[in-house]
Amino acid sequence: MVQHSTEMGNTHSETCVLADGAALRYRVEGASGAPMLVLSNSLGTNLAMWDAQMPTLAQRFRVLRYDSRGHGASTNAAGPYAIAQLARDVLALLDHLDVPRVHFCGLSMGGMVGMWLGAHAEERIDRLALCNTAPRIGSAESWNARIDAVRKGGIEAIADGVVGGWFTPAFRERAPRTIRQMRYMLIANPAEGYVAACAAVRDMNLWDALPDIDRPTLIISGAHDVATPPADGRRMAQEISGARYAELDAAHISNVEQAERFTAEVVDFLTA
Repeated sequence: MVQHSTEMGNTHSETCVLADGAALRYRVEGASGAPMLVLSNSLGTNLAMWDAQMPTLAQRFRVLRYDSRGHGASTNAAGPYAIAQLARDVLALLDHLDVPRVHFCGLSMGGMVGMWLGAHAEERIDRLALCNTAPRIGSAESWNARIDAVRKGGIEAIADGVVGGWFTPAFRERAPRTIRQMRYMLIANPAEGYVAACAAVRDMNLWDALPDIDRPTLIISGAHDVATPPADGRRMAQEISGARYAELDAAHISNVEQAERFTAEVVDFLTA
């Protein structure tokens, strides 16, 4: 069921209404007939976080990107959410588009979604890129503190700390405009949706599921990522048979901080 659609050349921007009434904004770009690649955003961002990748990816793939439930222009559905629920949202979106199999690239929360899909819906996945992510991220106490802070003061109350963790000090100094854009993307989310997604990340532990992933997998870590450190990425690469590991000179949002290298790693992996 589609509520709204716009077309710009070979770009389609639409809304998919899910079985529970929630709605996902999604955008399809790139050459018709090319392999489809799904991009899944991190906690607190939206589909625009992938803008730097699109000129290259859209030349080689049919790219599907979307705003996760409770983020961007997608429905601020009642929470708390669960990673399995967010992953089933992706499956519903693929069913809506009548796409049987895709490559999938997710960062942070989006990477957790990718892990779930790789372990529980492998028939829908060709190749899997899990970026700046981990099967368990942070402690319940830290997530509860963040949730409480947002409930009391809105996303603005935690924005500087979150964005500070997304990027290295050197990048924040040399790219202030990008930092402002990313901060605005964060605070533009509905607080209720952000809190509901925080709960999904807080409650998930997928370490035991990693050996069940038998799709070709790329792990990307940021050398300076505190939230999902390289040690987690290297352990993931050991747990997933045959996984490839790459480490970038970046903090948590490596596809923005090291956009060119990130894109090259993903393209090289997906076309290998």
